[in-house]
Amino acid sequence: MSVPKPVDLESARRTLHTFWGYDQFRHPQEEVVRCLLAGRDALVLMPTGAGKSICFQLPALLKSGLTLVVSPLVSLMENQVQELQQRHIKAALLHNQLSPQLRSQTLRRLPQLDLLYLSPESLLSKAIWPRLCALKIRYFILDEAHCISQWGLSFRPIYRRLGAVRSVLQKQQYPITVAAFTATATPTMQQEIQTVLRLLKPKVFRVSPYRANLDLRIQTTCSPAHRRRQVLKLVDTKGESSGLIYTRSRRDSEALVDWLRSHKIRSSAYHAGLPSEQRRKIERDWLTTVIPIVVCTSAFGMGINKPDCRWICHLHPPLNLAEYVQEIGRAGRDGLRSQTLLLASEPTGWLDPQDQQQQRHFTQQKRTQQRRAQDLARKLPSTGNVTVLQQSYPDTEMTLAMLHSAGQLQWIDPFHYIVTAQNLRFSEIPRSSMRAYMRTHQCRWQWILNYFGFRSTTAPCGHCDRCRARAI
Repeated sequence: MSVPKPVDLESARRTLHTFWGYDQFRHPQEEVVRCLLAGRDALVLMPTGAGKSICFQLPALLKSGLTLVVSPLVSLMENQVQELQQRHIKAALLHNQLSPQLRSQTLRRLPQLDLLYLSPESLLSKAIWPRLCALKIRYFILDEAHCISQWGLSFRPIYRRLGAVRSVLQKQQYPITVAAFTATATPTMQQEIQTVLRLLKPKVFRVSPYRANLDLRIQTTCSPAHRRRQVLKLVDTKGESSGLIYTRSRRDSEALVDWLRSHKIRSSAYHAGLPSEQRRKIERDWLTTVIPIVVCTSAFGMGINKPDCRWICHLHPPLNLAEYVQEIGRAGRDGLRSQTLLLASEPTGWLDPQDQQQQRHFTQQKRTQQRRAQDLARKLPSTGNVTVLQQSYPDTEMTLAMLHSAGQLQWIDPFHYIVTAQNLRFSEIPRSSMRAYMRTHQCRWQWILNYFGFRSTTAPCGHCDRCRARAI
């Protein structure tokens, strides 16, 4: 391995000014940049809107070689690459929605690029992986790293294979630095990210998710009609300001938009079932305030830079607190006061059982996946190629991800595995963190900070419903 060159922070500051127009770094951007330029792995937790992207984009410009940025969503990649290209930075993206012509052009340009954004699926595809193996890779970046925990066992198990990427792409004279970035991760999630990615003595940067400009409020509902009326009441108080309404399903998002439009409120539904061109148009219309309100599933807003989003509403509670904090963090990125509203059934569920039904559905779905994985684990060979086995057993990747999570499987490379034990067992599914958060009588920001392992420095916060109730 070559010895890392001394860190030139003066060059970093000049590059920051040249491409981004800033005269100084925000905390802790300079420390993260210094870490990556020194060739050290990192785990970075910074709130939404705090400037995580610059922390890896800038080192990519100062070091020779290609920086790979693995990102979960096409919209997130498109927004970041567009901003980089507007700054005359050599960046591109690859995903399965690109036209064959544009895909071929990007593949030919790989040796000239500074940054390449791509999904985990594109990274390990037959068309792209061999080309990357022939290139000099300097940084391997995982953006939105909480996806390892939230999606890595069922929805997108390919995340569990990313830790084996460095050992294959790395050249002896060109060590690869690996870094993971996210806005929210509990101490347990942080350890999981480090383990899955095989980070080497990483430096951990943790910035509190506390946002003094975000007001937190939970409203109990007693019927679906009451829930809709609370949405309407919020929208009426916000006038033409931009906001997002998060729902748990495509059907919910479309039904609520129909209802809002019947009340003369301009809005659009956004979910993964829409054609990609329509999703991109909705994103553009919201960013330019052509449409002030988007009713969406959890995918919308991740990484989208709209500083003047003034409010966030959750029609139903998210499945976990990390998802909730990610989503409310999309409001008030300009630092101005913004509101969040979470609508929840009364605790018994007798009057409005929607939330309890959704939680039971999620739990049952997870148990079904676990049973399928247990059955398949007994049939799979102790060593094999995931791509080959997937053709015979559609649940192969999910099962291997669960074995990996249980410590019973090792990835030799991103495609080949070895199983050390096949008696797959699962612990009891934990109760949702959202339930405890919704029922606490403590300051809500204090509760969030304690949950994510931060010591609260504000008591009370003064801008959550619990604190305001005590002040009356």
